[in-house]
Amino acid sequence: MTPADTTEATRLAVQKFLGLRVAGDTEGLTALFADEVDWMLADNPGVPWIRPRSTAAECAAQADELGRYTVPEDARASVDTVLVDGTDAVLMGQLSGTVRATGKSFSGPFALRLTVEDGRITRHHLYENSLSIAEACAP
Repeated sequence: MTPADTTEATRLAVQKFLGLRVAGDTEGLTALFADEVDWMLADNPGVPWIRPRSTAAECAAQADELGRYTVPEDARASVDTVLVDGTDAVLMGQLSGTVRATGKSFSGPFALRLTVEDGRITRHHLYENSLSIAEACAP
């Protein structure tokens, strides 16, 4: 595979990932994530959907957990930049939501680094405004 082919394959996997997330397709996400994933989100013990994950099923389930703890109709995420180079992609944008238990909102920028190998996501590192999210979870 040429470097251009690798970049295009990564771009297609990222587009598939975004489509599956929007559709809430946990089964599709499970198939897209590798069996073992390098998953990173800043530790945030006050936020129930932020926890360590490493398997495809655990990673895919994060979207469902987020939906249980937040108000789905208030959830917003926009991607304004997608950079792809070889097996790596970085998505940047804004996200916001409301925590169901407290009624408090959170918002801020995010960056998501994904690595795609053999058509499956092997790395998922999310950088977000964890302080805003933690404050929205606090009673």
